Amino acid sequence: MPARIRLQRKGKKGKPFYHIVIADGRAPRDGKYIEKIGTYNPITNPAEINLKFDRAVNWLLVGAQPSDTVRAILSFKGALYKSHLLKGVKKGALTEEQAEIKFQAWLKEKQEKISNKIKESILDEKEEQKKRFEAEKQIKEARAQEIAKKKIAETEKKLKEVKAEIQEEQTTADVQEAPVEKPAATEAVQDDVKKEGKPVEEEQKTDEPQAEIKTKETKAEEKAKEEPKAEEKTKEEPKAEEKTKEEPKAEGPKQETKAEAKEKEITSGEVKTEKPEEKKKAGKPGAEISRKAPAAENKEKEQEEKK
Repeated sequence: MPARIRLQRKGKKGKPFYHIVIADGRAPRDGKYIEKIGTYNPITNPAEINLKFDRAVNWLLVGAQPSDTVRAILSFKGALYKSHLLKGVKKGALTEEQAEIKFQAWLKEKQEKISNKIKESILDEKEEQKKRFEAEKQIKEARAQEIAKKKIAETEKKLKEVKAEIQEEQTTADVQEAPVEKPAATEAVQDDVKKEGKPVEEEQKTDEPQAEIKTKETKAEEKAKEEPKAEEKTKEEPKAEEKTKEEPKAEGPKQETKAEAKEKEITSGEVKTEKPEEKKKAGKPGAEISRKAPAAENKEKEQEEKK
């Protein structure tokens, strides 16, 4: 069997990496190979291809058969087109110079296509990023609008609560400040006073001094009544002193007549019949007189018996 140009798998699970090898057609995929002419990494965008161009063209001229994936890689790199031109040169259809000119022209076109594809891919990536950013902005704006609506609703609720509280306070203040309804009689009196040109406040002010004057007068009268009582007490005290002065005369050795004795008895009786109030007012001197009076009577009786 002829040799084959095929891929030999390497790399980890989920991250494939291939070697481009020349191997016997009967050998297993990952078995022995004759020569390694390049590598292929399909994970990157665009795919990364490293190829020994001259060795690949040589194996194609010898008759090695590429696999499907390797055929695509070789056509992408121009190895198949180069081998086709060289076969034409061998047949004499073309010269080597003409074949080289055609190959270089094809490489330029291919490079331009590749560069355009790379630019397009870059632009596509930028557009995708812009779309993502716009979508994110829209999502953020929608969230911000929802949050703003919630905040507005909360502020409106608070404002309503504050307004309700203010209205309640105003109503309570109005109730407290509301004037008490005056009776019809007071209103009629005020109307009469207004007609006369005298306000009600002046009458109230005049009534207050009159009441004060009356209270002062009553106090003065009470004081005046108390003063005569004190004078009477002071007068009664000298009378009691005079009586005490007259009694020592009766104690003398002189003889007294019957008339004088009667007078003394009368005076002594008056002393005995004094009111308890006067005794209290007279104090100690009156008490001494009442004690001395019986002793004087006994002495008078003894003198009469002697006579």
